[in-house]
Amino acid sequence: MKTLKAENKDFLLVNTLDAKHFAQTRIPDSINIPLSQGGFTDKVLNTAGSKQKLVVVYCASDDCDSSTKAAKELDDAGFNVADYEGGAAAWKASGEPLAV
Repeated sequence: MKTLKAENKDFLLVNTLDAKHFAQTRIPDSINIPLSQGGFTDKVLNTAGSKQKLVVVYCASDDCDSSTKAAKELDDAGFNVADYEGGAAAWKASGEPLAV
């Protein structure tokens, strides 16, 4: 994902956790669309504007499967999607700051 950001690629970065966990796991420029709430794919489509736009989903860490489930749901719906494995923990471990 650092490469996508460095190359200024046009993509939507989605944190799939519930809102109460978003503040602790927020990667800069990400938005929160919780998988647990109804209408997840519709909300992503409304925000992305198109299923062709790259949507990168992530959650807290390798121990979290929220983004994996979200990626499958979006893929099944025909989205251009990638799962940022390792999530916020991997981002922070790479030396990048989380947003506050």
